[in-house]
Amino acid sequence: MPTSADKSSLDTLIGTIAALREHCPWMGALTHESLVEYLIEEAYEVVDSIEAGAVDDELRGELGDVLLQVVLHARLAEERGSFDFAAVARDINAKMIRRNRHVFKADGTLQDTFPATVEEIILKWDAAKRAEKPERTDPFEGIPPHLPALAAAQKSLDRAARAGFAVKAQGAQAGVVVPAIPASEEALGELLLAIVAGARDQGLDAERALRGAVRTFQDGQGRPS
Repeated sequence: MPTSADKSSLDTLIGTIAALREHCPWMGALTHESLVEYLIEEAYEVVDSIEAGAVDDELRGELGDVLLQVVLHARLAEERGSFDFAAVARDINAKMIRRNRHVFKADGTLQDTFPATVEEIILKWDAAKRAEKPERTDPFEGIPPHLPALAAAQKSLDRAARAGFAVKAQGAQAGVVVPAIPASEEALGELLLAIVAGARDQGLDAERALRGAVRTFQDGQGRPS
């Protein structure tokens, strides 16, 4: 649980950002829109650190850079009278309690028993999300449109499987011979790189091509199984 010292550290950061917004012309000129590139960059630097096996000091620093982005966006909202960092924290805490009823009761206290399997947890999580937005019937709604194509493909296939849709490869559905998938991520990476290289040689854009295939899949190629 957070200690008073932890809260003090966060309050100090929030105060530092408020002062910078007021007294630093560069920081004061920032907008939600101008911060987007930094948020994406900092998130990818966290990924790079983790995948490179970064030592804790480096990872801590990268996470701090991401936290800075959150504090900045919250400060911008606070300045226009919309919401502040505390509201962001309250909302995400309430969301975690609301969507994790396998761990928490409605009042935030712990359940008496807990699920034994990941599959049961996923079912309860999905049920909680559906209860929040019963009008949402599209399983792909909410997937960020600007995700890299591979990430969008992975998330779309996951969503389709959880919704009970067929997730057979588009090429297989169209009669295209799909190569056997390698057994290791290293070999898979080499195969993907070779596919991109082949696309480049043919003057094709692999990212755009995969985005198109994902859109086709989302628009109706999956069918209830």
